[in-house]
Amino acid sequence: MSEIKAETLKEVLSKMLRTNIFSVEFQTKHLHGGTVGKVQLVTGNAETTNGEKLPFKIVSKMQKKWERYGDPDSWRREYDLYKSNIGALFSESFRWPECYHVEMNEEENETQIWMEYIEGISGLDLTGEMYECVAEELGRFQGKLYAEQPASLQNLTNLSKVEYMKDFYLNYRSWKRVYDYIRSDDCGIPKHLCEMLINIDESADEIFNRIEKLPIVLCHRDFWVTNIFHSDGKTILIDWDTTGWGYLGEDLASLIADEADVEHMVEYYHRCIPAYYKGFSEYADISHITDNCVYEMILLLFGYRLVEWYLNEGAGSNLHIQTLQKVYEMQKRENLSKSRRYN
Repeated sequence: MSEIKAETLKEVLSKMLRTNIFSVEFQTKHLHGGTVGKVQLVTGNAETTNGEKLPFKIVSKMQKKWERYGDPDSWRREYDLYKSNIGALFSESFRWPECYHVEMNEEENETQIWMEYIEGISGLDLTGEMYECVAEELGRFQGKLYAEQPASLQNLTNLSKVEYMKDFYLNYRSWKRVYDYIRSDDCGIPKHLCEMLINIDESADEIFNRIEKLPIVLCHRDFWVTNIFHSDGKTILIDWDTTGWGYLGEDLASLIADEADVEHMVEYYHRCIPAYYKGFSEYADISHITDNCVYEMILLLFGYRLVEWYLNEGAGSNLHIQTLQKVYEMQKRENLSKSRRYN
């Protein structure tokens, strides 16, 4: 399955173009994405049985078996999700790419998914208005599923566990390389940022007690800007292999902090949370929630990861320190806002 076969491509294009394809000429281009696999844009011309030539663009995603920490079946999750009928749970304004064909090579432990090629604005080209729109649509999607509890979702067996964030954090915290570094005398990260991370460690049990009171929702769990496409006011998400049960706001932490627009992080933090809660509250009453824990989730998911990235890239790169500084400023500004409300 490692190479694209013309016969398979003709079958896939017949479904995509809704007509019988007689022959096809194509070329491929590697796309960024896929943890252990190959993602390719396939373009060319397909000839129908009556001689008409139709141009096409389609994505082939081949994924080999690999084991993500704490989530061993994630390598085949996107295949399992596309084989299920949860596609019906999406809306026109919030969805995944349409899938035309899936295959599983059991002997090679490899999946292949043929899906729609998405064109739109993505990555750091997303504007503040788009961030806000994406956050609201995410809230609306999760709120609808939370309120309706559809059987098709409850019956899925290959979803990441609700404990994934906690296990992820505890695993990172156990790495002496990052844990000891922020506590060492020769640490190159400013002291106030190290103290922010140490405070999270010291308060972790209490923080998780608060997080675990939040609603459990279906999370994408790789909800960062490169996986988000905004097109004509609609949100399309790619890469669903980490999808599973998580907590309200967990995906927001990724949207705001995962290789994000550092210059606007604080602004997006304060814009996206209200938008997200607005979308969710269209389907479920969450007026009783006064502690969204998004700030804490950002540090649990990305605090030690940013330290690791900083160590990997060396002291010459300060992007990750800048990111930690913006996270520090988020809470500082929030504490100031609370102080003004209560005085």
